[in-house]
Amino acid sequence: MASSRAPDSMAFLFDLDGTLVDSVYQHVLAWREATQAAGIEMPVWRIHRQIGMSGGLMVQAFLREVGRVVSAEEMDRIQRTHAQAYERQAESLRVLPGSCELLAELSARQVPYAIATSGRTGNANRALKLLNLSAAVPVITRDDVRHAKPDPDLFIAAAARLAVPLNRCIIVGDSVWDILAARRAPALAVGLLSGGYGCEELERAGAYRTYDDPADLLRHLDECGVRPDQPL
Repeated sequence: MASSRAPDSMAFLFDLDGTLVDSVYQHVLAWREATQAAGIEMPVWRIHRQIGMSGGLMVQAFLREVGRVVSAEEMDRIQRTHAQAYERQAESLRVLPGSCELLAELSARQVPYAIATSGRTGNANRALKLLNLSAAVPVITRDDVRHAKPDPDLFIAAAARLAVPLNRCIIVGDSVWDILAARRAPALAVGLLSGGYGCEELERAGAYRTYDDPADLLRHLDECGVRPDQPL
């Protein structure tokens, strides 16, 4: 994106899993397979509560719950097993209602946007292909930054790629980890319920507004500052 963007430009920074693509529960099942293979028994609801943060932090949270310590090699093996298990479920991925229409509307109104996901590039590619993104849309993955969510690095990098100040960005995510990272950026956060977190949880974490899914956000773009008289 050009760095000559007007100083009052706004932009959207989107999480991917559970925000634009219906993939949260595929990740949950993949993490269950990976942890069980390592002898770590975690109920799926506890796994779901960690989805959205970096894989390394997630595994550390699982280990804390069961009082286990593993070597760096075992940690890598768990994450590789998750990636393989998730890949086997890739055919079941679908875009969430309104995702493509929302991105098309932002493009039509000349509102820039980027994708910022805690997933590794290999895991994210399948979901990204469903969105038919333009090559001009920046995509930041875990491989591009030092720390993933709840650290703000992904969103900071995405805003930099768009050449839009973070205080002019709206971060859209489905988990409390997205909202926490947005607050630390700092930027305005909007929560979507399509990843399984509740409205109260997202708002308590700091979301300015919550919507059901991308289709619901599309119907309420004016509440996020997208003016009806912007170019079409």
